[in-house]
Amino acid sequence: MFIRLDLQTRSKVDLIEITDQVKAAISGAGIEEGICFIYCPHTTAGIVLNEDWDPTVESDVALVLDRIVPDSLPYRHREGNSPAHIKAVLVGNDHFIFVHGGELALGQWQGIFLAEFDGPRHRNVWVKIVSDVDTC
Repeated sequence: MFIRLDLQTRSKVDLIEITDQVKAAISGAGIEEGICFIYCPHTTAGIVLNEDWDPTVESDVALVLDRIVPDSLPYRHREGNSPAHIKAVLVGNDHFIFVHGGELALGQWQGIFLAEFDGPRHRNVWVKIVSDVDTC
């Protein structure tokens, strides 16, 4: 099963939790055991698995990425968004999560986020759920 999530980011740097939307996709697929692939087809955004209970974690992640990849370096990319490209490389653009008992096999505090680094923009996240064919 393939699903495309359409999202609108709110600011230049934004983490949007998509856990419930991915869970709904799994529920709709009726898959009990398998793998859920999550992919962001953009070069200035990515997918992050992290704590979803305390929203200050999101701002801390953004703070550290800004320190690692400052806007003030003499980047040569003419579009002016080199830091966004580099941050997307650092966080990655995909993850896979096991599906067990019809649920995402996430840790107690884990959530799934679209990480925006060049917003606000319209973004897509692609979700592919594959049923486990192993009967052992």
